[in-house]
Amino acid sequence: MGHMVEKVLLERRHEIVAVIDNEEDWLRLDNEFRRAEVAIDFSEPGVAVPNMFRAFEAHVPMVVGTTGWLDRLEEVRKRCADANGKLVYGSNFSIGVNIFFKVNQLLAKLMNTQDRYQVAMEETHHIHKKDAPSGTAIHLAKDIIHEVDAIKDWRLTPCDHTNVVPVTAIREGEVPGTHVVTWDSPEDTIEIRHTAHGREGFALGAVHAAEWLVLQPTGVYPFEKCLIDN
Repeated sequence: MGHMVEKVLLERRHEIVAVIDNEEDWLRLDNEFRRAEVAIDFSEPGVAVPNMFRAFEAHVPMVVGTTGWLDRLEEVRKRCADANGKLVYGSNFSIGVNIFFKVNQLLAKLMNTQDRYQVAMEETHHIHKKDAPSGTAIHLAKDIIHEVDAIKDWRLTPCDHTNVVPVTAIREGEVPGTHVVTWDSPEDTIEIRHTAHGREGFALGAVHAAEWLVLQPTGVYPFEKCLIDN
């Protein structure tokens, strides 16, 4: 993703002042990082939050496409407010996926009164992805939980399907990302699917978010906020 973001930035005539891949780069490129107008992070769950804190301390707005850290969101909000920082975060920066989120919400709302349907979800990603299920799958599951009174939580399979969204996470090859939500009844099956054909859509969404963020006041914004404003 880092290479794809770099490609999109250059295509849109932005200057890249630093590329940071490890702790040594942070030390070596500290001055360059501090003069950046905005930073884009597609790293790993274990380093995403420390990277955000470094950006807040350096007064560099940050767009975070890394998933698997949202259990620390309130801590991040506080640190961002204390530093008068700016942050955009999202479980998925694809415009198509964010439309898919809305379709999933509507379908779940319609299913709230249909007790013959059982929901299930499957997500497939490349073998390099560290978190499972994906942040996108968790986002989809939480929206279903919010809309359907009988569903209380999500669980990775194998699990008891009673009152939960069962999520199957598959890691294979170089799959950019596929998410399928299925509602199954004895009479029929309803399925919605989003399939990414590559990673450029995620990179383009992140760059759009960065261009939007530099014009905003301090605060923590979900990615969908920039879509609404655009």
